Amino acid sequence: MKIQKIKKSTASFDAISTDLFCFGLEKNNDKSSTLELADNHFSGSINKAITLEGFSGKSGKDLLVYGNDNIKRIHISGLGKTDKIDLELLRTVGAKISAKANNIKCETLTIDAESFNLTIDDNLQAFCEGLVLGSYEFLDYKSKVKNANTLTTVLIHGNVTESALITGKVLGESVSFSRDLGNHPPNILTPTLLSQKAEEIAKADNFTFTSIDVSEFENMGMGSFYGVARGATTPAKLILADYKGGGDEAPFALVGKGLTFDSGGISLKPGARMDEMKFDMCGSATVMGVMNAVAELQPKINIIFAIGSTENMPDGDAQRPGDIVTAYNGKTIEILNTDAEGRLVLADVLSYVEDKYKPSGMMDFATLTGAVLVALGDKASGVMGNNDDLMNDVKSASESTMERVWELPLWEEYSKDIKSKIADIKNLGKAGKAGTIAAGVFLKEFVNETPWVHMDIAATAWGPTTPSYMPKSGATGVAVRLVYKLIQNRVK
Repeated sequence: MKIQKIKKSTASFDAISTDLFCFGLEKNNDKSSTLELADNHFSGSINKAITLEGFSGKSGKDLLVYGNDNIKRIHISGLGKTDKIDLELLRTVGAKISAKANNIKCETLTIDAESFNLTIDDNLQAFCEGLVLGSYEFLDYKSKVKNANTLTTVLIHGNVTESALITGKVLGESVSFSRDLGNHPPNILTPTLLSQKAEEIAKADNFTFTSIDVSEFENMGMGSFYGVARGATTPAKLILADYKGGGDEAPFALVGKGLTFDSGGISLKPGARMDEMKFDMCGSATVMGVMNAVAELQPKINIIFAIGSTENMPDGDAQRPGDIVTAYNGKTIEILNTDAEGRLVLADVLSYVEDKYKPSGMMDFATLTGAVLVALGDKASGVMGNNDDLMNDVKSASESTMERVWELPLWEEYSKDIKSKIADIKNLGKAGKAGTIAAGVFLKEFVNETPWVHMDIAATAWGPTTPSYMPKSGATGVAVRLVYKLIQNRVK
């Protein structure tokens, strides 16, 4: 079960019927006027509970008070000191509240806008994102479902802007969609199904959809992508969705790595934790999540959504270490390790998009290197690029959404590490050194002068369980909110 409705309410206390009514309280601060009204409505029982429990509004603390037949429970969330309340805190509080509502089997939840300061649009959007993300669950493959979520309806009580509410809900749902894609098993979520799901989204206004089958790759000159796809019996797909919401301006391009399963190919991965390689398509899941949000919210901008999707398998016809392939832009690549395959797929997709669509800028997303986990842990995604203005825009969106990124250099010295003695470049850098950067400088060879940022999400796409709006396990839907914020900032 997921939240079906989040909507505005201005009903009087006497007319409210809800399983849980939530208020915020700042530390050692006066109660909001609406919390005072609620206390009067319940004949002083809320203030008595606050005094009895010594509840001060400290961040992370909460208080539950039982009500009556119409308002069954009153929940008060401690917000901490006023100067510490920001978008991230409101996002996490929203997630905790929806989780609490589900834990106590509520169907309806009412949020007091004034005491959480949700009359400010950015606050409201972040809080609604948290509400949706905090109720996320993935139960598609459970034959017997126990303790499933019950919360279906949330009312935001007060004078709030409905467009901010809707944006927050849609972004939360789009992150959840991205998580679902990542969590599906590889025998279900094949490149064909990923293409079908993209096509469904592209039925929205202003979209044109194209899916190119692996059988066409050689004739198109996509030898790098085709080399990875050769070992898979499931057909690879180049998925393209062209969104025109911004008139005649050049589009912004979002490119995702969609390896629905990565065995490593002939350079076979160790068996331990190979099951996690179903998550190697989380870059494409990010692109799909943003695409879902764009389809719903229709921003006034042009965007190209592009995904290269395949499996990487050790078939008798699979690519070998030592092979040389020719990419779409004509550059030759020496294959030293077939497990460095994501960059080979992205090379052709990036150069194809750059050639055919002449974008104003590009971002790509990929679970590309284990080295980024060593460099940054799971607290930030690694970013690299060729344009300071676009990189600064990405960092600004990161700060707003708290989806952290950290820039790594792409100095010319690193590019020398991928030069091949018998081809133009090779798909590995120096052994054991700067693996994430080596992948970045490899991709840089395929974007020409187009402003471009590469985001390596191998450490953040699955696994992190904090803050509270993160899932307890599995895919996180990383960067969907960040990219949509970037899109909003680029709208003229």
